[in-house]
Amino acid sequence: MNQQDVQLEAIIAELKQKPGALLPVLHRVQTQLGYISPTAQALIAKGLNLSTAEIHGVVSFYEDFKTEPGAKHTLQICRAEACQSVGGRQLEQHLKNQLGIEYHQATKDNQLQLEPVYCLGNCACAPSIKFDQKIHGRVTIDLADRLIKSVTNCAEADS
Repeated sequence: MNQQDVQLEAIIAELKQKPGALLPVLHRVQTQLGYISPTAQALIAKGLNLSTAEIHGVVSFYEDFKTEPGAKHTLQICRAEACQSVGGRQLEQHLKNQLGIEYHQATKDNQLQLEPVYCLGNCACAPSIKFDQKIHGRVTIDLADRLIKSVTNCAEADS
């Protein structure tokens, strides 16, 4: 049994008695391993006495769950109306240009992946982004540039 399987079994053992354990297990696996592989889905199904189809259905339904490794960091840009109305579209275009990528792509150094999100629940402080697990409000282009520069080696982010 490899190290990842050991981690998965520990997560399942810890959380399987919780009511509605599937989502807590999936979130923990996503956080600790970065993605939920088909092998992990099979182990989760076995550990929770569910079918692999049930696990796959939940994983594929929620955009936050990844089924393969992604970039080291994730930058989600809120695309809801409140954020778009106060500069979110300009921020989105600036970041795409700076990073040289589109949504669902990673930078060349695989440090940052750009993802759309349709509400971060931070409308009063729009425009908002989620950088890894931290939500930032009233995001300016300058703040966004500082955040991406802190994790990428993209030449464009140095300007």
